[in-house]
Amino acid sequence: MINLIRQLRNWYLIKVKWSRYTFGSNLYIGRSVYLWAKHSIRVGKNFYIGKYSLIECDAEIGDNVMFGNYVALIGRHDHDFRSVGVPVRLAPRIRDDDYSGEGLFEKVIIEDDVWIGHGSIILSGVKIGQGSIIGAGSVVTKDVDSFSVCAGNPVRFIKPRFATEEDKIEHIRLYNLKYKDDTGVTLQTRQS
Repeated sequence: MINLIRQLRNWYLIKVKWSRYTFGSNLYIGRSVYLWAKHSIRVGKNFYIGKYSLIECDAEIGDNVMFGNYVALIGRHDHDFRSVGVPVRLAPRIRDDDYSGEGLFEKVIIEDDVWIGHGSIILSGVKIGQGSIIGAGSVVTKDVDSFSVCAGNPVRFIKPRFATEEDKIEHIRLYNLKYKDDTGVTLQTRQS
């Protein structure tokens, strides 16, 4: 019965409430998740988004990505606070149809095989490289290299995800064997 309820809830969210966004297969949506984007949200296969998380900006999320609870993707320029003579509360917002301020086309890009820890905040305009891990409570204001472990406020590099370059190459090889998508796109071996 619980599986049926979960399936109905997912169907409603994907096909009705969030129908203008794109989702891959095997999606898990935690309780009280909120999504909004000015233009688009595209999510790959096997995405897990924990409860009380939100995406409130344009975003591209790869395959096999996991968000802990309370993760937030937010716009860095949601209010035009530089409007002269206008209180910030009343300033033009990115949600406005006629908004033309900064950040209009910024988005968050999260590549394949990424884990975003509990309570992390990621600002628009940031790219998180494949295979990376963002520690709980982090605030990500700049790009994160592939296969790195980063944490803090603001986020900083802690260590490589794998102890050796050979481990990283083997991970990529096995990932590509097991999880290569239907178009043949695979993880790349990149220097971190």
